[in-house]
Amino acid sequence: MNVMVGMRSLLASRKADASEDTGAGGDTVAGAGKDQGPVLVVGGGPAGIRAAQELCKLGCSVILFNAERWKPYNRVKLTPLLSGDVQLGQVSQPLDFPGPGTVSLYSDTRVVAIDREAKTVATNRGRIFPYRKLILCTGSRAFVPPIPGIDLDGVFTFRDFDDVEKLVARSVRSRRCLVIGGGLLGLEAARGMMDRGVETWVVEHEAHLMARQLDAKAGELLHKAIEAMGLKVLTGTRVAQITGNSRVERVEFAGGDAIDCDTVIVCTGIRSNIEMARDSDLAVGRGIKVGPTLQTSDPDIYAVGECAEFDGNVYGLVGPGFEQAVTAVRHLNGDAASYRGSVPATKLKIVGTDVFSMGDVEQLDQRNDVKTLSFQNEDGTIYRRIVLKHGHLVGAVALGDWAEFSRLQEAIKARALILPWQQARFRKSGVVWPVQEPKSARDWPRAATVCNCTGVTRGQIGDCIALGANSLEDVARETGASTVCGSCKIHIGELLSAPPPREAIWGWKSLIGFSLAALALSLLTLGMPIWPTAHTIEARGFADILFLDGITKQITGYTLLAISVLAAILSLRKRISWLRLGAFGGWRMFHIVIGTLGMIALFAHTGFRLGSNLNFWLMLTFLGIAAAGAIAGLASALEHRVFSTPQPAARMRSASFWVHLIAFWPLPLLLAVHILSVYFY
Repeated sequence: MNVMVGMRSLLASRKADASEDTGAGGDTVAGAGKDQGPVLVVGGGPAGIRAAQELCKLGCSVILFNAERWKPYNRVKLTPLLSGDVQLGQVSQPLDFPGPGTVSLYSDTRVVAIDREAKTVATNRGRIFPYRKLILCTGSRAFVPPIPGIDLDGVFTFRDFDDVEKLVARSVRSRRCLVIGGGLLGLEAARGMMDRGVETWVVEHEAHLMARQLDAKAGELLHKAIEAMGLKVLTGTRVAQITGNSRVERVEFAGGDAIDCDTVIVCTGIRSNIEMARDSDLAVGRGIKVGPTLQTSDPDIYAVGECAEFDGNVYGLVGPGFEQAVTAVRHLNGDAASYRGSVPATKLKIVGTDVFSMGDVEQLDQRNDVKTLSFQNEDGTIYRRIVLKHGHLVGAVALGDWAEFSRLQEAIKARALILPWQQARFRKSGVVWPVQEPKSARDWPRAATVCNCTGVTRGQIGDCIALGANSLEDVARETGASTVCGSCKIHIGELLSAPPPREAIWGWKSLIGFSLAALALSLLTLGMPIWPTAHTIEARGFADILFLDGITKQITGYTLLAISVLAAILSLRKRISWLRLGAFGGWRMFHIVIGTLGMIALFAHTGFRLGSNLNFWLMLTFLGIAAAGAIAGLASALEHRVFSTPQPAARMRSASFWVHLIAFWPLPLLLAVHILSVYFY
């Protein structure tokens, strides 16, 4: 009853807000924006809110239409609200718009028509709004199949806040509830009613539960786990009709059986809201058709979230909607943004049981284009199956906890190659990679997903922290992480307490190239045979002129001497204050370039000849200086990519520096002796 009172209170305040919106032009919740005309966002769900946030960051003037009578809320938390696990205030979506743009929110206001020629939209309240660009986030609705008796009182859907309000009221006097649909939403609805003390049945027409996410074995194990908790489940059963005298009294099945009940909840899938787009002559299919830029057939209109169809796919998850919203706004702003599709992933606790499904996992038991490997523990509480295509990981399903979850996500996105011994390990122990101590989120690779609901990676959160975010609220506002189910908050906390991420040094890719070139030339000089020269005067060629001609030898020799002197002066820059001109990164790059040119000059002067006596030691000195400097350059350039902590790179740089320095000390003397000996003899 407290929930019902709270709902009425919130609804009353929402109606007051809505009337103010209509008269005053909406609730403006952020600062001043660009004077380029407004961008209209149609839809107050997660994708619409994210699009408005991203637009606001760019300084745009945004008008956000929310068709529901409630202020925007977190749809994932509707199940715990139904079951009584969370309070009403915990379901509302935080409306944090960082500015400098403006966002005017119109709740309980539905856009009913689009005039593409005039670039305006009309609302159910009779107002006309012009737009510069339009983003459709109209979402989806529950699909209700044409079952006889489906329109009787006592039949409900489970999709939005209004549905929860009705089901909470219904649960007070319901004695037996039957849920049609054994997918994710149906099981969550069943859990909510069961937790309210209602005897609840789940009826699924497929052979096993969650048929789109799980294989037959996982569905069977989930079936047993759910029944052990008190739910009753019928699979492979089709509902023929719902009967009753003006109200639901019985559900009859195709096989002739029937169950008496007073409440029916229909959870048989969703359908994209495409009617307004279709009426506006936009291209539609299962959703509003969009390309890689998320533009519809009208370049001034975008579509994202559950209403959008990309490459034949309509994604019914929050994460892909966020990805699409960010891409659409970036393209709208003039950036070269492109959406390539999403890897569908589900990791949830279904009525107390961990369920994991990701990637290409549909109809696994009927397919022959993929190879699958399975593992199950003795008591049947853990089941895992991975999907391989030509040896590459493309999907996975599991029941029960799986410590490799984040690594699996990363591997599936990258279509990682699973080697034969890894496959053998999985068959035997259920793990793909060797068991390691659990890592803190700060040790995860940049591409690892931290927030599974929104698809936010460790790299994105690390960048956000580096730019000044110092609290969970800051990270949530900037990235959307933790704004859905909140299970990733512990990982974000680890990242917030971590030291600042190590950034790549300036020009690190070029530094790698020149360092590798210098190191390769050093090793080649040590290992390659002497460059051949002609045995007769008539056969003399370019190599003889380069390596044996006196004038050429003087040119290459003095070039090498000049490079050596210049490199020595550059090394003094760090120690003499008046030489410290310009940025260190630029001079470091110049130093390694000079070193690489020095190795080229050395080859031109010697032709891979190491010489003998003092000349041999002079060559070793040159090669030692070049190799040690190249290794130090590689350690600096790769520190942020290869080393998990700064210490190994620092030790490598230190050791290379001392070799570099010690090898340099005899160089002036050996050069002087070499030059004097050449001119003396």
